[in-house]
Amino acid sequence: MTLRDPAFTAPGRFWRGNLHTHSTNSDGVLPPEEVCRRYRAEGYDFLALTDHFVGLWGYPISDTTGYRTNDFTTILGAELHSGAMANGELWHILAVGLPPDFKPSNSPHFTPVAGQETAAQIAQRAVDAGAFVAIAHPQWSGLTLEDARGVTAAHAVEIYNHGCAAGCDRPDGFAIADLLLTEGRHLTMVATDDAHFSEPDFFGGWVMVKAQENTPESLLAALKAGHFYSSQGPELRDVRIEGNMVVVESSAVVSVIAIGWGTGAKGVHGHSMTRTEVPLDRLNGSPWVRVAVIDAAGKRAWSNPIWREAGANPRRG
Repeated sequence: MTLRDPAFTAPGRFWRGNLHTHSTNSDGVLPPEEVCRRYRAEGYDFLALTDHFVGLWGYPISDTTGYRTNDFTTILGAELHSGAMANGELWHILAVGLPPDFKPSNSPHFTPVAGQETAAQIAQRAVDAGAFVAIAHPQWSGLTLEDARGVTAAHAVEIYNHGCAAGCDRPDGFAIADLLLTEGRHLTMVATDDAHFSEPDFFGGWVMVKAQENTPESLLAALKAGHFYSSQGPELRDVRIEGNMVVVESSAVVSVIAIGWGTGAKGVHGHSMTRTEVPLDRLNGSPWVRVAVIDAAGKRAWSNPIWREAGANPRRG
């Protein structure tokens, strides 16, 4: 039996986009129009401007509809903040596809206050309002597994954050994501910039979304369905499980790694590999398998998990 990542079976084509960006409407350096212009000039198909949803900046959901063109679209969103993590700091929840009238939380600044919503509550509210929701930058936030377990409405975990790579060398979300997968959570994985343009935090991580149209509605539906992969540069063209092998078709890479629960992983290495077979014997019977590829420049791309048990993955929203 063959199991294929649905990103490569869904109808449509791939669109490149960044889901996490800031402007002068919160703590970014550039105004929204210039942020959108730069992403379009760089060849992106879409952008979500996700300014910080706190009272300090008037709870902005930045209106980028005026910067859409025939070949570039925008999705409204925000980075939501409410409730304290175990370390006492405020939560960061990425919400893409919010309505412009999304009700503000009681988050006057970046410090938790008594009586405000929990992260679980505001994430659920965002999902109920139609958003694609991701747990932002777990490593940078100091997120614990117990923290992450509580946000059950999230569709995804931010597994690479380019701003956190540039600013503090804490870009990673894989540990939290893999532990949640191991507990049975059906989550996807997003790479983002978190660009503020105050340092080289832009054009470093993105999603490739398979959709029939480059419209906010079509892109959001595809994100929620898991029809995407994440990248720093390499292209994924197919990821499928055939028997006890994962087959990966990609742009030229030097390493292809299949990853599962616990210590389960197996890499195949070579030169300019475009079709690679990785045996799954060393994945310890993991019910899910995800793939990472690495090119000669050290740039990576990541698939979403493929679940090996029968039945479709549950999706929210």
